[in-house]
Amino acid sequence: MRRIFTLCATVALFSGCGEPEPPRAGGATTIDDRTSLAYAQPAPNLSEEDLARHRAGDAAFAAVFVPGPAPVNPGLGPIYNNNSCNGCHLRNGRGMPVMGPGPQRTQLLVRVSLPEGTPNHLNGAVPVPGLGLQIRDQAVYGATPAASVTLSWEESSGTYGDGTAYGLRSPRIHIAPSDGSTPPADMLTSLRLPPPVFGLGLLEAVDVSTLRSLEDPDDHNKDGISGRLNQVWDARAQALAPGRFGLKANSPNLFQQSADAYFNDMGISNSLNPESDGSFELPQETLEAAIFYAQSLGVPGRTGLEDAEVQHGEELFKSVGCEQCHRDTLKTGDSPLPELAHQEIHPYTDLLLHNMGEGLADRRPDGAADGTEWRTAPLWGLGLTQTVLPYASYLHDGRARTLEEAILWHGGEAEHAREKFRTLPAKDRAALVKFLGSL
Repeated sequence: MRRIFTLCATVALFSGCGEPEPPRAGGATTIDDRTSLAYAQPAPNLSEEDLARHRAGDAAFAAVFVPGPAPVNPGLGPIYNNNSCNGCHLRNGRGMPVMGPGPQRTQLLVRVSLPEGTPNHLNGAVPVPGLGLQIRDQAVYGATPAASVTLSWEESSGTYGDGTAYGLRSPRIHIAPSDGSTPPADMLTSLRLPPPVFGLGLLEAVDVSTLRSLEDPDDHNKDGISGRLNQVWDARAQALAPGRFGLKANSPNLFQQSADAYFNDMGISNSLNPESDGSFELPQETLEAAIFYAQSLGVPGRTGLEDAEVQHGEELFKSVGCEQCHRDTLKTGDSPLPELAHQEIHPYTDLLLHNMGEGLADRRPDGAADGTEWRTAPLWGLGLTQTVLPYASYLHDGRARTLEEAILWHGGEAEHAREKFRTLPAKDRAALVKFLGSL
């Protein structure tokens, strides 16, 4: 039996019956929660059956794995980055931009590859001998991590158009292989901070044709924006497919994204990444439960909709050009989960790759994405980032400590919009940032 909510009751949350309903970030999956647990709530329109599945998925997502053999959650390692999904996606949000073991154990990942050689058949990247395609800096008892990673920050400064100074930082990583060797001089590295996991089922339900309609790889309309879908290997279909998940849109669906995370981040073999004899450690039902959990999370609703400064900030967001990539509105199509089908959503993304300039470049290709391209990050729930996890940061590698810093790092196709923001009067800059905080 599905839980039914009247239109009147929904509208009354904001303005009472008879008035237009404000935009709901996740359509019918939107929740009105602005607390530290806002990213961890089930979608309110789930059936009783699906709510039970969601709760089972919550347990799977939180499960802490240990080395086998063990009666519960075996299969960790022997080398890995973390021992649970929650270990990287803290409270379903971003991780912290720190490296090393202990209470502040890293949620950052370091992807590596070589510019030339025999590529991995799944993503086209060339593994580094002894390190593979991802640095696993943790190990079970008796094993040795592939390498240790240390992180430092390089500070730089700039000024707004009105002369106000600002500071930026960029990461510097040092990789020390455990065998004492020196990494190849031409090794490509990419520092990655785990993104939030809510709303993923809705993004998966957006028709590919919708995303295709937003592409303009050759900038035919001459607006300076040339987004395109990544093309990646779909391991189940054994064919190339559009990518939409991951910081470079390097995964075609949540099944592959999740299975790869269990294997690459936790060292746990599964049906998509089996052992050499075809066996695997992760029960299929655990994998599917964790996927369903991410699919069925609610999306936090906006706040401050009647605030004049927020409204002005939204106008500025559009006028300076941010909305050209961070698309306000998308619509979902059919979905195996009926609660996600045919919803008007407001994720502020086009799920396309864009050239973000040399400042943010990792120079490491991923699928069809080159070293300057990143997928447009969804902005829904952005204003809750540091409510969910104090001191959390922004951008793909956590370099931006504030929303202002995140904007100021934009380059490439976004350089024009960044410069418009940088030269706004201080009052207008504050209004635009307040709008972002309302999401």
